[in-house]
Amino acid sequence: MLKLDFYKGKKVLVTGHTGFKGSWLCKILVNLGADVTGYSLTPPTEPSLFEAADIARGMKSVIGDVRDLASLKKCFDETQPEIVLHLAAQPIVRDSYKDPHYTYETNVMGTVNILECVRLSSSVKSFLNVTTDKVYKNNEWEWGYRENEPLDGFDPYSNSKSCSELVTHSYKDSFFADGRVAISTARAGNVIGGGDFANDRIVPDSVRAAFEGRDIIVRNPHSTRPYQHVLEPVCAYLMIAQAQYEDGKYAGYYNVGPDDCDCFKTGALVDLFCKKWGDGMKWINRYDGGPHEANFLKLDCSKLKTTFDWKPVWNLDRAIEMTVEWSRCYKDGGDLRACMDSQIRRFFDESAWIEA
Repeated sequence: MLKLDFYKGKKVLVTGHTGFKGSWLCKILVNLGADVTGYSLTPPTEPSLFEAADIARGMKSVIGDVRDLASLKKCFDETQPEIVLHLAAQPIVRDSYKDPHYTYETNVMGTVNILECVRLSSSVKSFLNVTTDKVYKNNEWEWGYRENEPLDGFDPYSNSKSCSELVTHSYKDSFFADGRVAISTARAGNVIGGGDFANDRIVPDSVRAAFEGRDIIVRNPHSTRPYQHVLEPVCAYLMIAQAQYEDGKYAGYYNVGPDDCDCFKTGALVDLFCKKWGDGMKWINRYDGGPHEANFLKLDCSKLKTTFDWKPVWNLDRAIEMTVEWSRCYKDGGDLRACMDSQIRRFFDESAWIEA
């Protein structure tokens, strides 16, 4: 179980804290009374959840680049973290085709740098590297990938995250075999939720279209992906980091994804969004001749379920509902922090594996 009182007073370092998932993660940690430091570049989008919801309030925010080992080491030395959650990455598939060098440098050498800091630290007890479901060699088959499947992402983003996994495995075997630091990776499926303003993601694209009163453009309505609300993986990360902190036997590699019923075709996902948003929203199919992207991908999360008695809390219908709720709050100039707090409380209350 995720024990909410565990994080009170714990020193936690989050890389990538200015991003979408990082912002939600830091909001939860601050709410739980953790001593939180974030290390990241400036927010990757304009607008951004980090700035719109004033995520920096109640935590220490360090603007820095994971490619800069000296700067990262300085942050470690000053912070002395007990738990490190590594989310910093170049996360967009299409952007990785435009700038593969930056993608590999950030996603691979950034991971080397963070693990080097962990290796040299005397304070870290638990480290979690957040990767992606796209690390697997995609055979376009209809069953979910398991943690022991071959890693070999196709595009530069996916491949760089596969490399990030392998770097983590090597450091774990080479430097942490004595168990002094518990090391895990978490491979999450596609996340949705309020405050994602990224380009080339179907739900942010849908929200932008709703704000502008235009049709949603869908470039590949038949691709199938595992979609989950952002709180699902973020809380799973906290659960894994806590469990391995308390007992190193829980260190390992975990898939974090929805049940099979929430592996949706993109067109069906947008249908659901249009229904929840209302106002006569609709979408059009317009393939733009972009680079290769997988058509079918889903995860087998049996290991996470059997190890921790974990299961998804919100199905996709509820996840879209929460996304629309936050987005309308943003559009209407509402209190975004209060909206986030309300959604976090509801998620905790409805979970069977979170202990207040």
